[in-house]
Amino acid sequence: MIFKRFITVGATICMLLASAVAGAQSQSFRIGKNLEVQMNVLREIALLYVDSVHIDSLIKESTISMLGSLDPYTVLIPDDDRESLEMLTTGSYGGIGAIIRKKGNNVLIAEVYENSAAAKAGLVDGDEILRINGDVVTTLPLDECSARMRGNAGTDVVFEIKKLRSGDTLEIKITREKIHIPDVVFHGMVSDSIGYIRITGFTLGGAKDVRRALLELKKDPALKKVVLDLRGNGGGLLDEAVEIVSLFVPKNTMVVSSKGKFKQADIDYYTTQEPVDARVPLVVMVNSSSASSSEIVAGALQDLDRATIVGTRTFGKGLVQSIRDVGYNNRIKITTAKYYIPSGRCVQAIDYSRRNEDGSVGYIPDSLITPYKTLNLGRTVYDGGGIVPDVVVAPKEYSRPAIALIYAELLHEYSIIYSKDKEKIALPSEFSLSMQEYDAFVEWASGKEFDHRSATKVEFDKVLALAKRESVYSGTKKEMEELGALLDKSKSEVLNENREEIKSLLEEEIINRYYYQRGRAEIMLRNDIQFDKAKEAALLN
Repeated sequence: MIFKRFITVGATICMLLASAVAGAQSQSFRIGKNLEVQMNVLREIALLYVDSVHIDSLIKESTISMLGSLDPYTVLIPDDDRESLEMLTTGSYGGIGAIIRKKGNNVLIAEVYENSAAAKAGLVDGDEILRINGDVVTTLPLDECSARMRGNAGTDVVFEIKKLRSGDTLEIKITREKIHIPDVVFHGMVSDSIGYIRITGFTLGGAKDVRRALLELKKDPALKKVVLDLRGNGGGLLDEAVEIVSLFVPKNTMVVSSKGKFKQADIDYYTTQEPVDARVPLVVMVNSSSASSSEIVAGALQDLDRATIVGTRTFGKGLVQSIRDVGYNNRIKITTAKYYIPSGRCVQAIDYSRRNEDGSVGYIPDSLITPYKTLNLGRTVYDGGGIVPDVVVAPKEYSRPAIALIYAELLHEYSIIYSKDKEKIALPSEFSLSMQEYDAFVEWASGKEFDHRSATKVEFDKVLALAKRESVYSGTKKEMEELGALLDKSKSEVLNENREEIKSLLEEEIINRYYYQRGRAEIMLRNDIQFDKAKEAALLN
């Protein structure tokens, strides 16, 4: 009987192996067949297509399209795009540390990074670039100008610059450096007892920056709460996220698990170091642009009942990517696993292709959501699409004219004009435009082109056009003209009616000219209703 059972089991194993081999052979055959068809198609195109065709580009585009059909995160990194790979993994690149923009044919410095080669060479926002390595830039596309500014660290690039403040034309040689955009853009005490850390990425070594910021905050004996701001943070390296969580939870705490098609992708990530502070009350701020590693940090701290999460639902990216070499210095960033935070839930949105305009997760039916429990307090949390905050707070909504000023780059342009005659201004915590200074901006902006209509006026114009098309205008002409007159305001009227919010936005731009992104991050907290709620949540912790 045992012998018969052995034969039966053996026969079953043989059948399964034969089936697996046949399946593998069948798949290999299908792949080979389709590749042969593709090669034949490309040969016919090269020989017979009526217009000239760049076959290399055609193949590259087809590869990009193929990867794009899988998910938004599986992409080709071509051999000529090493900068993207370096930025993706380290947050660094070789260059001078400046962003440029075009105004007409002129190329202007739009922003200089703090402590960069450009900053050390004395370049400021508003300086005009006339030549790069002897070549006039007025006829060059903006991306070509940027490409000429970048290069290997240690190499030189020569600029001819017309200085903003003096008007002098100078030749300036700058040695390119490894430009690293730090993950911690700003940290400091933002009240008598609350410390704040703004984290914008998860690049190599970023967790050490967070550790340093936290240790510096802890030097203040008044520190009683900490706010981590992950809003707008699109993620990065998973290991860095684990290291950041480890700052606040005990050693050997499980933070996240990845599970994929192959066993090698199944990894449990635990904290490996003693925490800096496992007891300080903690608040984490998130929004619809907080994704991937941001969601690991926020979700793990929520699942472990270690932090209060404040803001809006996160992006919902629960996928892990790996970078693989595919030959000839080309690489692909490919989704190899999903990650699961301590409660067991995955934050991946059920359908990442359908989202709201702001990128946030759309409506998810209750039938597609599974409840989970936090590990210590047993609170209910859900999967199916991002991290839902413990305290939901919508961001401030700006008026349509304020948004129009941003898109027209008028706030940025005026901040350059403002800084032209002022080498120094007050610190971000103290700076404020006077009434006379804002009035000067109103006078200047009133002569510029931007759509200053309110949202109400825009909708009224639509109704008016519809009324005229449907021949109902004649009967309501008087009323519509009266309402239109009330809504039809001059630019100066609109700029004064929205004075407080436009003034705060202009102050942010001006501060950025003097104190870089660090100063902007600090001054933005003044009118941040989500941050106000985060401080309240911290006080309740």
